[in-house]
Amino acid sequence: MMATRRAWRRLAGGLLLGLGASGILAAEAKVDLVRVLKGERKLQLLAGTQVLREFPVALGGNPLGHKQQEGDRRTPEGRYLLDYKKADSAFYKAIHISYPNGADLAAARKRGVAPGGQIMIHGQKNGLGALAPWTQRFDWTDGCVALSNEDMEQVWQQVPTGTPVELLP
Repeated sequence: MMATRRAWRRLAGGLLLGLGASGILAAEAKVDLVRVLKGERKLQLLAGTQVLREFPVALGGNPLGHKQQEGDRRTPEGRYLLDYKKADSAFYKAIHISYPNGADLAAARKRGVAPGGQIMIHGQKNGLGALAPWTQRFDWTDGCVALSNEDMEQVWQQVPTGTPVELLP
C-alpha cells in the first residue's frame, strides 16, 4: 500500500516536472544538450534553451577545476560529445563523454602527463543501487558524473548518442 502510494506520487511528480512551458512532456521533447553544473551538482537535459529535466549528481572526488591528468579525480570542464552508450558497464548504464579532446591532449602532453579518459555519465556501481540516497551526498567517482539508477534510466532513455554535453564549473 505504502509502496503503491509512493509510486503514484513519483509518477505525478514526474509528469508535473516533465511538463514544460510549451505543454510538451519532457519525454516527448528532443534533448539537444546535456549541461552539468558542477558547482550546483546538477545535470540538466535541454531542448533549445528550455530545461526539460534536472537531476542531482555526484562528481569526481576532487571536483574543483578542469581535469588535468589521469588519476586526479577531477571531472572535466568544457564542451564534449556523448559519443556512445555502454549498457554492460560496471555501473548502472553509462554514456561516454568524449574527453579528452585535442586541447586536453595537447595540454597533458605539454605537462608530460597522461590526460586520463573513460569519463562517463553513469548510475550506481552494479549491485549497490540501493545506496544512492547515501552515496549521492558525496563526490565519489574518479571523474565521472554519477546519478541514481532511476535518474540514469531517464537520462539513458532521453539522450541520444551524439548529443553535446557542456560541463561548467
